[in-house]
Amino acid sequence: MDNWDDMRVFLAVARTESLSGAAPILKMDPATLGRRIARLERAMGAALFVKSPQGYALTDLGERIRDRAAEAETALTFAFDEGQGASAALTGQIRIGAPDGAASYLLPQVCAAIQAENPELEIQVLALPRVVNLSRREADMAIAVSPPAAGRLMVQKITDYHLHLATRADASPIRLRDDLKGRPIVGYIPDMIFDKELDYLGDLGAGGVQLASNSVAVQLQMLRHAGVGFVHDFILPFAPELRRVLTDQISLRRSFYLVRHMSDRQSDRLTRFAAALTKGLQAEVVRLEAGHA
Repeated sequence: MDNWDDMRVFLAVARTESLSGAAPILKMDPATLGRRIARLERAMGAALFVKSPQGYALTDLGERIRDRAAEAETALTFAFDEGQGASAALTGQIRIGAPDGAASYLLPQVCAAIQAENPELEIQVLALPRVVNLSRREADMAIAVSPPAAGRLMVQKITDYHLHLATRADASPIRLRDDLKGRPIVGYIPDMIFDKELDYLGDLGAGGVQLASNSVAVQLQMLRHAGVGFVHDFILPFAPELRRVLTDQISLRRSFYLVRHMSDRQSDRLTRFAAALTKGLQAEVVRLEAGHA
C-alpha cells in the first residue's frame, strides 16, 4: 500500500467484509471500491481477500496486513489527537459498536447532542447482534452488557438499567404468574443469544419462545401485536401502547459497560468522547426510566 488512501480502503473492506458495507463509510460506490481492491491486489502480486456471494473474507496475508495497517491507523490517530489540543472541539470520525437496544433507543439522541456541540465530528453507530471485535478495529469503542474477561481492553461501567415484562395495554389482565399460561412468549432466538446477560427468560422459567428475534426492535414490534416479553424500561416511552405487568414479582437489572482498546488510553480525543458518551447515556437512561419508577 503506497498511501493512506489505499490503507483506508483496505481496512474498511476488511472490517465490514463487503464492498457494500464499506461504501457508506468511505463515501464511495461499491464498484469503485471493487476496482480499488483489485488494483491493490495487482500491485501487491497476491490476493488479500477471498471473494464469494457472502462477502470479502481476508486471506492469511490479508489478515497480517490488516493488523499492521490497524497499528499504523492508531499511530496516525494519536498524532491527529496531539494536533487537536485538549480544548478544541472534537473532529474526525468515531465509531461505536453497540447491541441494538442501546443502538436504537439510547445512542441516537445521545450522539446527536454530542455532535451538535462538535459540528465537525462524524459519529457512526454499528448495531450488531453479537460482541463487537475491537481487536480487529471494527469500532473505536463498544457498549457491552457484560464486561469482557479477555483481551487488552479498558472497561468502564456506564450505568445499570432495568427490564420488566410487558404486553399490550388492551390485553387481558396479568396479575399472577399463572396468567402467563397460554400467551405467546416474545424473546431472543435461543441459539443466537450472544451474551448470558441477555438470557432473560431463564429468570422467567418459560418453556419456550413462540415469537423470537435476535433484534430488540423486532421483539418490540412483535409485542405490539401479541404476547408478553421482557422490555427495557428505557424503551417503553417509545411504545406507549405497551404496559408493564407483574412488576412486583418479576424485575431484572442489567448493566452497560464501555469497552475500549488499551492502546487508546493515550488518545485524548477518544477519552474526551468516551466521557461525553458515558455522561449522556447515564442521563438518558435515568430520564427514560423515570416515567416507570
